[in-house]
Amino acid sequence: MSRTKIAALALLALAAACAVNPVSGKKEFMLFSEGQEIELGKSTDAEVAATYGVYDDPALQAYVGKLGAALAAKGQRPGLPWRFTVLDSPVVNAFAVPGGAIYVTRGILAMMNSEAELAAVLGHEIGHVNARHSMSQMSKQQAAAIGLALGSAISRKFAQYAGLAGTGLQVLFLKFSRDNENEADALGVDYARAAGYDPADMAATFVALQRIGDLSGSGAGALPGFLSTHPLTPDRIAHVRAMLKSEDRTLARRPEAYLRAVENIVYGEDPRQGYVEDGVFHHPGLRFRFAVPAGWAVNNMASRIVLVSADQNAGVIMQGGKTADTAEEFARKQAARIAESGGTLLDEGRTTVNGLACYEQAFRIAQENAEPLRMNLSCVKKGDWVYAFQAMSSANGFPKYAPAFKAVVTSFRDLTDASKIDRAPKRLVLVKADGRDTLQAIFRRAGLPEKSWPQFAVWNAMEATDVPAAGRLVKVAR
Repeated sequence: MSRTKIAALALLALAAACAVNPVSGKKEFMLFSEGQEIELGKSTDAEVAATYGVYDDPALQAYVGKLGAALAAKGQRPGLPWRFTVLDSPVVNAFAVPGGAIYVTRGILAMMNSEAELAAVLGHEIGHVNARHSMSQMSKQQAAAIGLALGSAISRKFAQYAGLAGTGLQVLFLKFSRDNENEADALGVDYARAAGYDPADMAATFVALQRIGDLSGSGAGALPGFLSTHPLTPDRIAHVRAMLKSEDRTLARRPEAYLRAVENIVYGEDPRQGYVEDGVFHHPGLRFRFAVPAGWAVNNMASRIVLVSADQNAGVIMQGGKTADTAEEFARKQAARIAESGGTLLDEGRTTVNGLACYEQAFRIAQENAEPLRMNLSCVKKGDWVYAFQAMSSANGFPKYAPAFKAVVTSFRDLTDASKIDRAPKRLVLVKADGRDTLQAIFRRAGLPEKSWPQFAVWNAMEATDVPAAGRLVKVAR
């Protein structure tokens, strides 16, 4: 084929990869059609729900969904299959998945103080979708590196086995550019204003985020905090305030309606879904416990628990499933999947763990242009569930971590201690100010631990020494 024909084909391919941006009206490099974008969003929904969990409060879900739908109707792509979901995570964040899926965590809902704030945050995320920011980045990068805490050679394989390496979940870890953020801010202001809300509350949210910092999880694969993916540059608050109009002050804020909607929301980690105490992970709902090696990070997700060593060169993925299979049958099915991804079975055998049947297998997993990995798979049968522990590190480094891996698996047992089982989560409670007491005096009377006063001062958009007006609703946790 001649160089001229090759060049012509290249130009045709480039032209095919261009699309008109729905917001700017300008042509941009884009490898994904709108149909592909929508399909990606649909598939990611299931991944997000399984990984991070949907918050179980139909009334709150409906409240957020109704407001989100009203805002989406004001945008440039009202025909997308928009859906709005509250995630069961204490991390302070909101994010968008291409194709119309918008998520807010219960953590960010607890932080905000008005319906106008929620409208601004949802509007900002709708702006990212309408402007196809994530799709543009994916087109340029094809596959962004996942924001996993592991920096070693095992990170990609570990992410794959932890269920974190799918294209959909990678979108959650994309970091937006300054221009993307400014455009989404401007769109969020426009949508909030068009829906009848004072857009000034977007600046209030940014001030709170700036004061409180990035409250993201510390474990591998943890949902990133807002500032991790939405960089808050010094001039963003000024940029938002510069877009405000004097007539915006007449628009709705609805602080009390909002606070009543989020009243009683779970605050912090929900112990019913598992918690670490004194170096032991307890799961009250499924009634099991196991030891966590000292210094290892723990990320407790809806469908799995991920442990990562302090040096980030080793990890354990624990996930369970209800099944009629024996431990051995379950292990052999897992082994087939591991073999498909380059795993070679080295050894296997039956054993018991604290009276529970266990089947163990050892694998060597080849990696392209990287050192092979070693994985020990331990499947433990407890009742009608099988729990699988996948312990991984580089093949050469495995002996160093073997004692820690063994300690995790051999400590797995029934949870029978009622004091560990009967743990209720803390919830957001509203108290009325009397107009005389300072915020910190209200916190003290409510029994709020002093170490959390700075956070709750931010969550009430005040200083701890301020005196709230009489009748004002103040957020505390009990």
